[in-house]
Amino acid sequence: MTGHILKTLSTREMALGPFDTDERHSLSSKEQPGAAGHWKHWHLSRDANDIAWLLLDKQDANANVLSAEVLEELDSVVSELEKDKPRALALRSIKASGFCAGADITEFKELGSEAEVVEKLTRAHDVVNRFEALPFTKVAIIHGACLGGGLELALCCDHRLAIAGAKLGFPEVQLGLHPGLGGTDRLTRLIDPIEAMTLMLTGKNCHDSKAKKLGLVDDVIQERHVEAAVRMAAEGELKHNGNGFRERLLTTRPARQFEVRQMRSKTFSKAPPKHYPAPQALIELWEHHGGQEKAMRTKEIESFAHLLTTDASRNLVRVFFLREKMKGLTRADAEPVRHVHVVGAGEMGGDIAGWCAFQGLRVSLFDMEPDKIANAVKKLATLCEKKHRSKAETRNILDNMIPDFENEGVSRADLVIEAVPEKVDIKHKVYAEAEPKLKEGAILATNTSSIPLESLQEGLKQPERLVGLHFFNPVASMPLVEVVRHNAIADKTYDRARAFVGQIDRLPAPVETAPGFLVNRALTPYLVEAMVMLDEGVQAEAIDKVAEDFGMPMGPIELADQVGLDICLSVSDMLRERLDTDMPDSPEWLKMLVEEGKLGKKSGEGLYKWKDGKPDKKEKASSPPEDALDRLLLPMLNACMACIREGVVADEETADGAMIFGTGFAPFRGGPMKYAHDRGFDVIRERLGTLADRYGKRFKADPGWDG
Repeated sequence: MTGHILKTLSTREMALGPFDTDERHSLSSKEQPGAAGHWKHWHLSRDANDIAWLLLDKQDANANVLSAEVLEELDSVVSELEKDKPRALALRSIKASGFCAGADITEFKELGSEAEVVEKLTRAHDVVNRFEALPFTKVAIIHGACLGGGLELALCCDHRLAIAGAKLGFPEVQLGLHPGLGGTDRLTRLIDPIEAMTLMLTGKNCHDSKAKKLGLVDDVIQERHVEAAVRMAAEGELKHNGNGFRERLLTTRPARQFEVRQMRSKTFSKAPPKHYPAPQALIELWEHHGGQEKAMRTKEIESFAHLLTTDASRNLVRVFFLREKMKGLTRADAEPVRHVHVVGAGEMGGDIAGWCAFQGLRVSLFDMEPDKIANAVKKLATLCEKKHRSKAETRNILDNMIPDFENEGVSRADLVIEAVPEKVDIKHKVYAEAEPKLKEGAILATNTSSIPLESLQEGLKQPERLVGLHFFNPVASMPLVEVVRHNAIADKTYDRARAFVGQIDRLPAPVETAPGFLVNRALTPYLVEAMVMLDEGVQAEAIDKVAEDFGMPMGPIELADQVGLDICLSVSDMLRERLDTDMPDSPEWLKMLVEEGKLGKKSGEGLYKWKDGKPDKKEKASSPPEDALDRLLLPMLNACMACIREGVVADEETADGAMIFGTGFAPFRGGPMKYAHDRGFDVIRERLGTLADRYGKRFKADPGWDG
């Protein structure tokens, strides 16, 4: 039966490709009953060549994940294969989304103790070990995403073949974990262990051609060649890729001990063990047990079980679900955007246009200065190179972005994004010119970082078309977009804006219009307090170190330079004017820097001097005041609480997600509100009171802390 299925797949997908969702769902529902007929998630059949085809199709899910039930059924499948052995077996997925996305992370929440995790993992190991031990050739056919536990299952096969476009990886480190289904052992013995450790330590995906180069897959093929390749494997004609002398040499203990010193140096500078224990645990695992199959797998289980119960992992798993919740907000019933027109090719406008083009949308970019448009195109080419796009792919992406010196795209676009300077009068001028030209159903969006939309909608004949789409710098790296509502917005506009954010692979944070919205309102007092401390004579490097030691990706001084001192001044002045706040005035020396054009990274000098994209910092920082962390952090938490209380954001989860994905707030702490809960609202309120007594009313606790 399955031989017929795969013939059907191979002939149809020569035209359709392996990712046609409707076609795969049709095959799944109509042609995949499975010979055994008693499994919900697996389909097993044989073709005329006595090759078994085992297809993973997790019931009622868009993507395959290895849940406990999926693994229990696999155990039953293995029993059947042991009783009636085929010549060979092909393992693949019927899902359009890919091979397998990994473990079922929802089950992590149910595991309370290390002993319980050890028991569950040991059982899972037994299942995949039995699958690996089946006495015939097994071939994993990988399309789309093959991640985490999915890749660990594929490693149990004798061969792996990637369909062009596949991506493979071990993202567990992003959850505060390392592979736990035997992957630490199998991967470090299959390929160069240094490359294997790098894959696991970084959590980065590996595209098909790199996977072949590393030896992770034996070949990259087209869908139409699948059956022939599997027959070759069954006949012993498919060659292994990798597992050479260097790989065997590097598994020796002296070699491992030499290599781990460099690993620790590179890894711990970005992921300190006190904040992120998983990388250290993985390095120690390989250092002490690499190459020893039984010991490595046993210790892997113990290490994984310990990590899963740490606060860091619990919080990082929480962040995973925050991301999934935000992704869900993009699934709106709305017409997709096909043409984006961006007005303003400055740093933000040019990058927004470039990112939309990179994601496959048609983009027209207008600016009165041609050099800015040229620079935006150049940056897009650089992004393509950084993201490992081929020359052909890069040409197509660059063709998506159309320089528009006459602003003609306004009348053709589904979405017009204004990204001009933060001046209400300039924005009104743009709207006055653009609105009469908008086509029926088109949206007018502003990338304002702080101006309330009530001010911007004045003078519009159809304010229901206006929405805020506030991107963060750098656009290609920061996944958040604040989607800003106002009292006149149409539901249709809001829904289409949220869906658009999903189209360009970003995460929406719905916020109500208010000064600074959420992120800038919370971030500004943090940055302002850093300026106050600078004015008091505290060393810039010392201030940054306090924040970095807490877990921030960079300190507030470096961040201010990254954002731009002119923007920081503008936002703080606006918030000071529009909010009932005692935020201190910006120091005169800071205003002078802006007047002199020393704006930070973009001008080469600000609070630091910048060279090759990095700030020139003194190597040794002086000791900061003992209360420096709370002075920086608690005003941020206080602003988050105010936004929740005032309804600027719907709930604490939205606030946490926005601050993590919009500012890089220490992910292992779970977000500012999660950190506040861990520390205790009463403690936060009392500490703010102490700081208010010492430094002034700007530290006055928000009423929301009273519950």
